Amino acid sequence: MAERSVLCWLATADEGGQPNVSPKEVFAVVDDEHIVVANIASPGSAKNIHINGKVCLSFIDVFAQKGFKVYGVARDVKPSETEYFRWAEPLRMMVGDRFPIHSVFLVRATAVEPIIAPSYRLYPSETTEASQVQAALCTYGVRRESSNV
Repeated sequence: MAERSVLCWLATADEGGQPNVSPKEVFAVVDDEHIVVANIASPGSAKNIHINGKVCLSFIDVFAQKGFKVYGVARDVKPSETEYFRWAEPLRMMVGDRFPIHSVFLVRATAVEPIIAPSYRLYPSETTEASQVQAALCTYGVRRESSNV
């Protein structure tokens, strides 16, 4: 489902426990345990990760109103580190030279939980992914060119 997300949301916390959530446009699931996120313009996230590596990433299909969150431990891999190129490669393949990748947030997943809209639980007999997609398309005023849902 990560590939159906245009953005993911990275939650970090500072030394006082103040949470920060910010959108991330360039990310890749590398394997069953690791997700990489490009640090393009995220000095706050980088600072927080240095202080407290515990993070949460959320991936949502806004039309289906489903997704998942990944709890994990992150570290900020800099270009000066030998393993940087290994982790940055899938991100560079996505963006080329379009965005500067200052570093890579390497997240090692420790837990994954589903995210679903309350309608799926409150009205299970009448809520389907197709009905949620249709409702979201109407709400957002979006028309899809194909019937792929």
